[in-house]
Amino acid sequence: MKARFTFILAALAFAGGACQEAPAAPPKPAAPAPARPRSKDVSAEDYVMPTLPRAHVRLKDAYGGVRRVEVEVAATGESRTRGLMWRKSLPAGQGMLFIFPDEEVRGFWMRNTLIPLDMLFITSEGRVVGIIENAEPRTLTNRTVGIPSQYVLEVPGGWCQKNGIVRGGTAEFEGVSTLPITP
Repeated sequence: MKARFTFILAALAFAGGACQEAPAAPPKPAAPAPARPRSKDVSAEDYVMPTLPRAHVRLKDAYGGVRRVEVEVAATGESRTRGLMWRKSLPAGQGMLFIFPDEEVRGFWMRNTLIPLDMLFITSEGRVVGIIENAEPRTLTNRTVGIPSQYVLEVPGGWCQKNGIVRGGTAEFEGVSTLPITP
């Protein structure tokens, strides 16, 4: 009887192993989360700014040399408002050129700007009439040189001093004259 019981147990164990459930199908991937709508507020971190045109600014340094800066051109109200907000870095030799339709006293603040910047205020004739150096990030302080300008060039903080760029110098623009400028 004991042998028969052992045989039945062995048969049940074998049958149980042979009748296991098929492995479950791999789970279906979750549907992607719906895209979060992007902000329409040009100063919001998640605002998507269209790609800006590129150009170059040639600045004469205090020693007679020339420094060339590759710039993104902010020539519309929207792009000038956005500026360099939310950027985490700005390589040396690069910047943003703000072009305005006319020459007047300009003021800039650094709300939502995460990096220190040098700001060069430039007249319609290409004369650097003032420089704000190492403007403190994330502040609402109005930065102005109190002299009318049509262009403002922003470069990494400390760049002007390292490259001998001073007030009274000149700037020439490459690839800017064909760009439409809007209020």
